[in-house]
Amino acid sequence: MPHITIDYSPNLEPEVDIAALCDTLRRSAIETGEFPAAGVRVRAFAASHVSIADGNPDHGYIDIGVRLRGGRDLATRERATAHIFSAAEGFLAHVMAQRSLALSFEMRDIDPALSPKAGTTRDHMPADPTTASETPKG
Repeated sequence: MPHITIDYSPNLEPEVDIAALCDTLRRSAIETGEFPAAGVRVRAFAASHVSIADGNPDHGYIDIGVRLRGGRDLATRERATAHIFSAAEGFLAHVMAQRSLALSFEMRDIDPALSPKAGTTRDHMPADPTTASETPKG
């Protein structure tokens, strides 16, 4: 964990490299030192239909949600929130300077007793998880 979900208005796609935003958020989550690289997941979904503010179709939004396995104290979550949100703001600064864009972020805990996990990602990662571009074994 964390699992990061980006929900966004599709009118941003000509101006925002969504895949690069996903990678920016992945890297910033790992940079916090609070999340194991093998547990970080980032995914993005364009909304099929949107209506924002006064209904002007030029308005856009990006809503970032972070689902986090419970157990980290508030100060840790606040630091991680600030770091990841800052990375998103920095990535999007050029777009926000030129158009209507609402950026929001929410980190929430999930109950570990109600969230079983299984996976083999760690088995297929290089010894140094910061070298994400290396070819995995297998």
